[in-house]
Amino acid sequence: MIYTSPHSNLSTVLGTSPEDIDQGKQGSDRVLLMAIIMLMMFGVLAVYSSIAFFAASHNTSAFALVTGHLVKLAISFFVMLIVSKVNYHTLAKFSHLGMVVSLLLLVAVLIFGTEQFGARRWLNIGGFSFQPSTFATVALLLHVSVLLSEKQEYVKDFRKSFVPIMFWVTITCGLIGIEDFSSAGILMGICLVMMFIGRVSTIQMGSMIAIAVLGGMLLLNQSENRQARIEQYVQQIKNIETQEFLTGSGYQAQQAHIAIAKGELFGVGIGKSTQRDFLPAPYNDFIFAIIAEEYGIIGAMSLIFIFSLILIRGIVFIARKAEDTLGSLLAVGCTLTIVLYGFVNASVASGLLPVTGLPMPFVSYGGTNMMFAGLMVGILLNISKHARDRRNVFYA
Repeated sequence: MIYTSPHSNLSTVLGTSPEDIDQGKQGSDRVLLMAIIMLMMFGVLAVYSSIAFFAASHNTSAFALVTGHLVKLAISFFVMLIVSKVNYHTLAKFSHLGMVVSLLLLVAVLIFGTEQFGARRWLNIGGFSFQPSTFATVALLLHVSVLLSEKQEYVKDFRKSFVPIMFWVTITCGLIGIEDFSSAGILMGICLVMMFIGRVSTIQMGSMIAIAVLGGMLLLNQSENRQARIEQYVQQIKNIETQEFLTGSGYQAQQAHIAIAKGELFGVGIGKSTQRDFLPAPYNDFIFAIIAEEYGIIGAMSLIFIFSLILIRGIVFIARKAEDTLGSLLAVGCTLTIVLYGFVNASVASGLLPVTGLPMPFVSYGGTNMMFAGLMVGILLNISKHARDRRNVFYA
């Protein structure tokens, strides 16, 4: 049973009022859907521009790779539409099963996983390669939303409420963090936001933050690659001309900065990027740098605006107006995941954050991340169908 408390932080943080109740049937959030379509269009153009050098070095054509990207986009869009038709309360019934399966997959990838780009994140089953961490992310967001909504009557109880939530969050983020520290950090942060909205005790949240900090330090100390990225990030702030930054671990960040600088205000033009030949993975981790080079600051800020629009629609219109606590919490989790991945990708290319290897949803070259991003958007669209207040909101 999903419990909805009229006194939860949702009313305070998200601004839900008792007057916002309208039980009529409605369509999905049209503005959110259009924003996702615009991201996909940006992605197709950027991938086509950035993948030419990679295609030539791997004895294939840019057209073939872009066609593959379009197929993955179509699959993601199809998943989005299918999930948008499934009531999110139905998905909630399988949250515990989803967590068990995701944990088994995370353990399997540590043992049998395929290593790519220095990280063991991919699991190959029957010729199909995917990242279990993406499935685990969606599963955890759903399960934490279910636990918080079900335990609202005693949400501040340490044993009955906090311990079960802490168990699933720490073990999932810990397993993800062994090979994908950045994704684990973002997921932990989002879970903390959801716990705050779900009225978890401040003291209990403080203990969760302490666990996250200690776990993060442990994972950093166990990886020379992560330490090198942090050191390079500090060096680029202190002295941008160091040899380490120009030729060592900071090389890719340097090339991204050059691409952004070349773009200036209006860009060098579609398909005219030169830094794509120097940037490692310009079609994925540094796709934002290619967009900034070809479309300039205008194009880059347009992309940031679209992600900001998704943030506003997801939090202000969908989460705030959801029909129950479960819907609000799930909308917050899905929205923050999509938007933070986009912002982090842009921040890495701009030099605001250390290199993380996180893709930009619906823009970077497609894969497992894109499919599960489509799944999360589908959940958001379904939640929007059950909004309490339909006034002054654009729906299909």
